[in-house]
Amino acid sequence: MFSALLASFVLSGALAGATELFDRNLAYSSPFVNAPHLSHNTRSLQARHLEYAKRQLSDTESSDGFKDEHYPTFYGGDFSSSPWIYNGGINFTHSVASGDPFHDSVLLWTRAVPVGPTLPSDVSIPICVSFKIFDNANLAGRPIDSGDAFTSYDVDFTLKVEATNLKPDTHYWYQFADCTNPKTVSPVGSTRTISTPDTPAHLVNGGKPIELAVFSCSRYQDGYFNAYGVAAHNTSADIFVHLGDYIYESLGNGGKIGRKTLGRELATIADYRLRLNQYRTDDDHEVADQAWKAGTANSNDSSVGCSFSKSGACFTDRKLAAVRAYHEWMPIRQVDPDDKLRIWRNFQIGKLLDLTMLDTRQYDRDITDLYYNTGKPIDIILSLANHSRIFAWASEFIDSIADEPSRSLMGFPQESWFFDTLTASKQRGAIWRVVGQQIVFTQLNESGFDVDAWDGYRANRARVLDHLYDNKISNTIILSGDSHANWVSDLARPNDTTTYNPTTGAGAIGVEFAGTAVTSSSAFGAGILPAAADVFSQQYVHVNEDLQWSEGSYRGFFTLRLDTQTATATYYAMRNISTANLDAFASATFVVEAGANKLSRPVAGGKVQAGVLKVQG
Repeated sequence: MFSALLASFVLSGALAGATELFDRNLAYSSPFVNAPHLSHNTRSLQARHLEYAKRQLSDTESSDGFKDEHYPTFYGGDFSSSPWIYNGGINFTHSVASGDPFHDSVLLWTRAVPVGPTLPSDVSIPICVSFKIFDNANLAGRPIDSGDAFTSYDVDFTLKVEATNLKPDTHYWYQFADCTNPKTVSPVGSTRTISTPDTPAHLVNGGKPIELAVFSCSRYQDGYFNAYGVAAHNTSADIFVHLGDYIYESLGNGGKIGRKTLGRELATIADYRLRLNQYRTDDDHEVADQAWKAGTANSNDSSVGCSFSKSGACFTDRKLAAVRAYHEWMPIRQVDPDDKLRIWRNFQIGKLLDLTMLDTRQYDRDITDLYYNTGKPIDIILSLANHSRIFAWASEFIDSIADEPSRSLMGFPQESWFFDTLTASKQRGAIWRVVGQQIVFTQLNESGFDVDAWDGYRANRARVLDHLYDNKISNTIILSGDSHANWVSDLARPNDTTTYNPTTGAGAIGVEFAGTAVTSSSAFGAGILPAAADVFSQQYVHVNEDLQWSEGSYRGFFTLRLDTQTATATYYAMRNISTANLDAFASATFVVEAGANKLSRPVAGGKVQAGVLKVQG
């Protein structure tokens, strides 16, 4: 089929049609909707490859002047003899991945790198990769969808295709192969589609609970990404959700555990590709640290701001390079450049839940803690068992404007959309509203606030709570990351015990599950042991009325299991991230009953394996 298709393209001279195998690889497309000028010019790529093919056949002119104008695939469809498709072997260096599922399609991803003793001397040669997707793990029978696509050095040999014509709420299995040698195949990947929005709640996921695995903050140099493996092998998670800091732009020092970060501080697309390559070898992250709408902690677009960065790169340049590389390396769909690179959206998974993903990091976010704009350190001495000392930064300027009504964490267009989405979810009869976002929502006050979290945008947080309370929107669960520690709270107006009872949970309007880092160092201190971390946690749960559990020693992740009656969150702790292993344990489990809008009491059954509960027993 492939040979006949390509031959017809060449015979007709229709270069636009001949680009189909490039166009099918979505890595060549623009990272942005409505911005096709930022796509790779696949007509130019096709012309480049044809020119190379002609050069290889330039010696075919006979003595009588006849010139054999051979074109690719005029060899009985045998790709191994085609001079312009690389046939020296490929290696699927980063296995496979899938993402951004709809009810009838899903994106499939791989990376196909040329191998062999003689690599192509001319970069004009494309690599042809085929894919097939099946409704069974044995890959038996006729594939549901299949096809071929090209990749090349232009997109770092990544390949991303959309499998279509799929059934809703169905599991699938897929595999890639080398077009020139079908025996060279990738590992088999499993994926799924989500339910249609109108699927009755009790029928979503075939009537079984649906489970999310939630991650954040994966810093390569800090340890091995064991949390991903534990979630894949030791849980029944259907969907993986990464809330942020999928990669880090800094280098750090991980050499002593075999985790030396390659390259330099990220600035160019080559930098970002190298970093994603390294991170994905271990296996989705950020553009840069402490980002807001006009810059980061160490760069912005002013002449002075560009010099802050060790790489010397300005913020916009870094951002565009990061988005391009991320678009190549991740199974994600396009974002909107005309709307400040909007990534926030909503997934309606039957009538069981709405999964609403926000951007609380960069989309029109007002200025945050950039390190240089936060006053001098205040030495705070706590009554710690080991008499250790911690330091908190007096974020004087940011803290002084945190209550300004005009200040927004996510920009007013996104804020308005978020409120409309919550209301629409209730109106359409969805049971649960699960909100994924990057930073801790609940107030965490211990001799100062983290102004890079919602505590730095207190008026914005109040508007969210007001919308939930005023519109009687129930069953809201906020998922958070970024803080490198575990926190579980009832959602209520901060420390307002006149309307909220921390003992019973009465008066709450939802819950927050905030997870620790996959590897990034604890907010309580790098390498802090459980006993020392619990001293901090005890202080936090004592001072903050809404906070019901705190844990700051272990790295890990959590799962959220949802059915029509309950939501159950289970936190997993990694015992050791200095080597690759699956050694983990469940540190705590929390239950939320539908309609209760609070954590079930006793919280976590009154007992946890790590951290500190507000009320034990």
